[in-house]
Amino acid sequence: MDLILNGELRHSAAGDANLTLLEYLRGPLALTGTKEGCASGDCGACTVLVAEPSGTLRAINACITPLGSLHNKQVFTVESLAVEGGPLHPAQRALVDCHGSQCGFCTPGFVMALTGLYHNSQRKGVQTLDRDTVCDAISGNLCRCTGYRPIIEAGTKMLHYPAAMLPVKAAPVVHAASAAVLNDGEHAFYQPHSEHELQALLATYPDAALVAGATDLGLELTQRHRQFAVLISLVAIPSLRSIGFSDGFLQIGAALPYTDLENFIAPLSRPLQQLLHRLGSRQIRNQGTVGGNIANGSPIADMPPALLAWDAEVEVVSSSGVRSWHPLATFYLGYRKTQLQAGQYLAAIRIPQASLEQPHRFFKLSKRFEDDISAVMAAVSLQLHNGNVQSIRIALGGVAATPVRAVQSEALLLGHKLSDGLIADACRQLAAELTPISDVRASSFYRKEMASSLLQRALLEMRDAVDFEVHHYPTDNQAGLYV
Repeated sequence: MDLILNGELRHSAAGDANLTLLEYLRGPLALTGTKEGCASGDCGACTVLVAEPSGTLRAINACITPLGSLHNKQVFTVESLAVEGGPLHPAQRALVDCHGSQCGFCTPGFVMALTGLYHNSQRKGVQTLDRDTVCDAISGNLCRCTGYRPIIEAGTKMLHYPAAMLPVKAAPVVHAASAAVLNDGEHAFYQPHSEHELQALLATYPDAALVAGATDLGLELTQRHRQFAVLISLVAIPSLRSIGFSDGFLQIGAALPYTDLENFIAPLSRPLQQLLHRLGSRQIRNQGTVGGNIANGSPIADMPPALLAWDAEVEVVSSSGVRSWHPLATFYLGYRKTQLQAGQYLAAIRIPQASLEQPHRFFKLSKRFEDDISAVMAAVSLQLHNGNVQSIRIALGGVAATPVRAVQSEALLLGHKLSDGLIADACRQLAAELTPISDVRASSFYRKEMASSLLQRALLEMRDAVDFEVHHYPTDNQAGLYV
């Protein structure tokens, strides 16, 4: 494995395939500025920066990132910013001047998140940062004693300090290889560079664990202490990280990070762009992938309801290269069970362009605005003609063992005038149609009531051409700083 860490090339082939970046930093290298807080990607104390080929820096959670997935990458930790007796980085200096630290445990993570924002802003010529953009950058960082006001103030002021860019090097030349990136004799980590290489590996290791963003698999490592015999990373396969229009569809590579989708989708779907701001934090969106959100089969995943409402399909590929498209509506077989078989992988998701152009609304209810799992997720796509419902798709998450379409409620609405009375009838039908469970996030009663309420809001907004959204998001000229 080759990794450029704080400007220094490090090579290590004989290593533990299940080792996380945080364990590597704090263990063998004794780079203890990167802290361990939650070990689940929630608190941001372990935030480091990874350089993209474009020169953009992305903040990620080191605690849930397998070390092997950073092969041929450049990583910066807080130790790279300043040496003892030397000048502080503008993000550090601003935090000092604004009194943005008390106990200091969370501070390195905040520093790195703000440093990434600072670097990307300088690259793109942004001269001022608004509060919403700073809040987005630190949405995955928790502080329990300082309070966020001085930290946010530091973020809005750091561009006033003299420029100080991190030494991002040219992207390393990547050669195709079948050897393991890390291998300790019992556990191996592979990083193929094409789907052909991926298929060859799956033919040999059909039960290997596939890893892209690792925002879910990383929890298996840190919370359940699982040890995977073979891990295969998808992050270096260009075809799985692509996005674009083809033959009347928007096609999204399964390993495309949310941040890339967020930037691309902004002019096409404001509702999805706003939903993505609620999906995890900036650190999670910099790593997490659309395909991972689908393939893990979770009933409370955020993307599947939106994709169901858009009548999306998924592409499944076998180790022999056989490709097949499946409606997402039939992809889920049960709780955390999908059509994926051993030796298969999810390659892409495609959405009909006509679905994107149809009015739609996506809503998420959770205990926190961001960086939280949904209690109820609702997605509605609606086409009216002369006030009558010409087409309707209602999809929900968190109300059954899988993400579901509310087909009975759709049938009640289809072909009829969208009156207040019909909307009320549809909401009652939806509550009767759902069979949610009660758990630590919400009761069954709450989920039914909220699903009905979200359906009512979606139908009223689209019928009356209004938007009840009250939250603030980064301005359009600052929303793409991480791409």
